[in-house]
Amino acid sequence: MLKLGFNGGMIHQLLVVYINRQFLIKVRHILRSFVAAVQTSYDFVSMANPKSESVSEPSVSEPPRTQPSVPISYPIKTLEELESRSYFDSFHYPFNRASVPILNGDSSSLPQRRRLLVCHDMAGGYLDDKWIQGGTNPDAYAIWHWHLIDVFVYFSHSLVTLPPPSWTNTAHRHGVKVLGTFISEWDEGRAVCDTLLSTKETAHMYAERLAELAADLGFDGWLINMEVNLDQGQIPNLKEFVDHLSLTMHSSVPGSLVLWYDSVTVDGKLNWQDQLNEQNKPFFDICDGIFVNYTWKEDYPRLSAAVASERKFDVYMGIDVFGRNTYGGGQWNVNVALDLLRKNDVSAAIFAPGWVYETKQAPDFETAQNSWWGLVEKSWGVLRNFPGQLPFYTNFDQGRGYHISVDGDNVSDTAWCNISSQGFQPQIKLVDPANSIQVSVDLKEASYSGGGNITFKGSLEDKTYFESKIFQGGFLLSELPVHFMYTVKSDGNSSLGLKLQFTSTGGDRRASVLLASRAVNHFSNKFSKVIMTRERKGLSSGWVINEGVIAMNGYTLTEIDAVCYRSDSSVNEIRWQHRSNDNDGTLASPSDYFAVLGHITIKTSGYRSDFPVSSSWLFDGTCIKWTSDPQGSKTLDVKISWKLKNENNYQFLKFNVYLVKLSKQAGGNPGTASEDDVKEYLGVAHVSSFYVSDLKVPSDTSTLKFIIQVCGIDGTIQELDESPYYELEVEGP
Repeated sequence: MLKLGFNGGMIHQLLVVYINRQFLIKVRHILRSFVAAVQTSYDFVSMANPKSESVSEPSVSEPPRTQPSVPISYPIKTLEELESRSYFDSFHYPFNRASVPILNGDSSSLPQRRRLLVCHDMAGGYLDDKWIQGGTNPDAYAIWHWHLIDVFVYFSHSLVTLPPPSWTNTAHRHGVKVLGTFISEWDEGRAVCDTLLSTKETAHMYAERLAELAADLGFDGWLINMEVNLDQGQIPNLKEFVDHLSLTMHSSVPGSLVLWYDSVTVDGKLNWQDQLNEQNKPFFDICDGIFVNYTWKEDYPRLSAAVASERKFDVYMGIDVFGRNTYGGGQWNVNVALDLLRKNDVSAAIFAPGWVYETKQAPDFETAQNSWWGLVEKSWGVLRNFPGQLPFYTNFDQGRGYHISVDGDNVSDTAWCNISSQGFQPQIKLVDPANSIQVSVDLKEASYSGGGNITFKGSLEDKTYFESKIFQGGFLLSELPVHFMYTVKSDGNSSLGLKLQFTSTGGDRRASVLLASRAVNHFSNKFSKVIMTRERKGLSSGWVINEGVIAMNGYTLTEIDAVCYRSDSSVNEIRWQHRSNDNDGTLASPSDYFAVLGHITIKTSGYRSDFPVSSSWLFDGTCIKWTSDPQGSKTLDVKISWKLKNENNYQFLKFNVYLVKLSKQAGGNPGTASEDDVKEYLGVAHVSSFYVSDLKVPSDTSTLKFIIQVCGIDGTIQELDESPYYELEVEGP
């Protein structure tokens, strides 16, 4: 891979964009050694602080991985670690298991069409995303254009790059497959290959170790990147390695992928071909596809497609977003390469889309990210839609933000990041200044659940309305009625409804249904049907829950749009106090429009989340460590784990964790907590364990009650007073 594997944004700027690959590799070798030394010193200072957005790989000064510490994701750096399976003895291992199965089933194969692969390479990897239980950087990098992506590769320059579970969870939620990376490079890589390829048996053994990791951690396969010169005699065992890894992966993880990177040729030379040809096709033939190096020429996609024949979609032509000698120049011209690949009907592999983030493209990350992916969508088209199975739930969370809400109740004002928490992402169009209403995900506006929303802000006159697409896809409706629920918070008479577009099974009939909470007489003739929702106030002031039921047997729900309109109530209706004035102190205009969409749930009317009673759970507290200070206060570290006594068929992918501190005055007896006790939000768990570290315990606290709030896949949550809990008595003096 071309891109420098460390935090070298300034160094990138010093390098000429179009530079000979062989020269760049030599330069990278020198710089990498220098930066590694600097990074080790930096890690020593910053490793213990999740607030740092540039924390890289763990430093050598850390305690052994078997010792309890804040859960992190990290790579495997040596063959010895891989062979010994020592990773599974790590304290961090159980936290690194992805919890979200891939949408539509693990055994689903990639569609027979051109595809888009995205290879994430940023500053050596394992930055904000390493903090499994979440970090505190609200500006952390994230991807939210999953509807354009088929395969996501997590890349770094460590021997075995294991994708952090946060990426696997959110990618799977959107139906995207996730691959780790096995890479050998430089002199160390040559030594690795000498051992790996020494015999057929060693090649098989290491392949099985990789397959075991993917199966156990819940991701979908591997990118194999052998960037070293090999002896001709090692090639047969290299083929054995690739072939056995492919077979073992397919057996252990149905629908999995093993991809070969265009590097070593069949004669053992490190000689990038920039196309599929006879020099690398033998590797292509024994795995699921090839990631072609990105310095290809204009006719190479056509030639590669001809060589691949019926497997042309398994050819992923590389595009380096940083633009180094890549066709079209990458960066803001990435569409040039995509247009050509679309014309030749082969797949694309976009390398390092974090360029937008790393180079701080103007005017800000969110705007630049949406604009850059807009180029991809305009060229490549939307090839993937929202899921076609119920229940469907989204809170529009991007996995980062400035606050966290639960059912409209703000439980935390702490800045945070945790990609695992990312909800299913809307397909919002780029901001168009010509529109009267601007639509965006605004992380600083109120949220109903998590830290996300869709905000609609602008100007809207009476007797008019504004539409904006949120999702497109395909829900085939059966005889059962479908229940829709969505939450809205708005100013004055700003109203928000949902337009549902349906197509009949044969495609010969279309219908549009508007779900609206208030009368829309002045434009109701624009829809096939208008259904008035039932309104009820949310638990938190300002939020309104809208519910409606619709039966469209034999129709497919193909699109969901938001509809902004005015209610018939007076424009003088009291607005939110903090929005009653403009920035200059003048009264807001009667035409001002503001509304926030908090979440959408779609499920069959008979679906109900079934939460086990509290007594159904077993708890275990381990790795308990108390530290006292001279003032009598204590600090606690503890790992809390839970499981059902009888697993049954329950599937819970998320748990909110709260803490109640019971004082000595209250007796602190188990189960004596009152409604007045403060329930402090600690975080979210995506596995059945949560590690509490550096918890300050006041001197008058006798018992700590950790409440584990169970969350259903339809967005419902168990009442806190009915949720299971773990109690821990405070250690005496």
